[in-house]
Amino acid sequence: MRFNPRALIEKPLWRVLSLSLAWLFLISGLHYWLNYDHSQRRIIKMGYMPVITNLSAPILDAVSAEGNGVRFKAIKFSSFAEMAESLRNDHIEVAFIIAPLSIVLRQQGEDVKVVYIGNRHESTMVVRAGLGIKTLADLAGHKVAVPMRYSGHNIALRGLLAKEGLEDQVSIVEMNPPDMAAALATGGLDAYFVGEPFAAKTLQTGQSELFFYVEKIWPNFICNLVIVKQSLIEREPETVAAFVEGAARAGIWARDHVDEAAEIAAKYWNQPVDLVKYAMTNPPDRIVYDRFVPKAEELGEMARRMVQYGLSEHADIAGLIEDRFAKGADIQAVRDRSQILR
Repeated sequence: MRFNPRALIEKPLWRVLSLSLAWLFLISGLHYWLNYDHSQRRIIKMGYMPVITNLSAPILDAVSAEGNGVRFKAIKFSSFAEMAESLRNDHIEVAFIIAPLSIVLRQQGEDVKVVYIGNRHESTMVVRAGLGIKTLADLAGHKVAVPMRYSGHNIALRGLLAKEGLEDQVSIVEMNPPDMAAALATGGLDAYFVGEPFAAKTLQTGQSELFFYVEKIWPNFICNLVIVKQSLIEREPETVAAFVEGAARAGIWARDHVDEAAEIAAKYWNQPVDLVKYAMTNPPDRIVYDRFVPKAEELGEMARRMVQYGLSEHADIAGLIEDRFAKGADIQAVRDRSQILR
């Protein structure tokens, strides 16, 4: 019998290839099982941060979990920058994102459209209790956190400080909203300006004191809004329309069903129900749920302020706004959660 060295090589290679293919099929199967709806429903992945301006995201997820229509799946992010990259790379189709970042993305060449404005009047600035900070001048020498440099909070605060000649006397730092309360409590921050419920978290415990509500300094302030790519609008305009109307109706329902809405949000955000309810109701009727139509003048004002503070080279927002879906949204007769998605 002739010795065949090739046989010693081919047999192990065949085994290696078989094992490799089996492993590939296993991983692919697990990926499908974990990431796709097995009823063959259309899934729209929504990126969001756990703040009240984005309350519609967890509510849409909850109400679309069962049924035969589009499944709106909420994916929680820890930073807006990460969310923006996820949208760029088509890992999500919808982004509940901080407003100035939508302008940055558009000016960088991303064909994104603003289709919806999140719930308003939910941002608050707080200062650490016991510091005696009562006026802007008292902030001199202190450290204040904002969600990111491309945030309306940063723009608004810098505008206030510039008017008083204090811009160089206050340290403004960027920090992810979920980290702000702990940083204040441990002395790492003296103040922070953020969307709720992260300010309420320290107000409720007495670790902070109210400095101002955002509507007192910027009545048309937009914290977060929703962007989608133009390609999604072209491919599935009916899906985008259903999403925008659902988001608007979710806000109206939350306004009239605070207890139930707080329970849903608390579950998705991993926050206490009483904290979410506190943020939604203190002061009463503060949160605005029905001003969700994007307007060129509001985004234009934000773009001009961005140029003023070196956050953008120009204020051109041409093509950024697509308001037809929000204008066409029916927000009547949302008596219970089953009517959020029509």
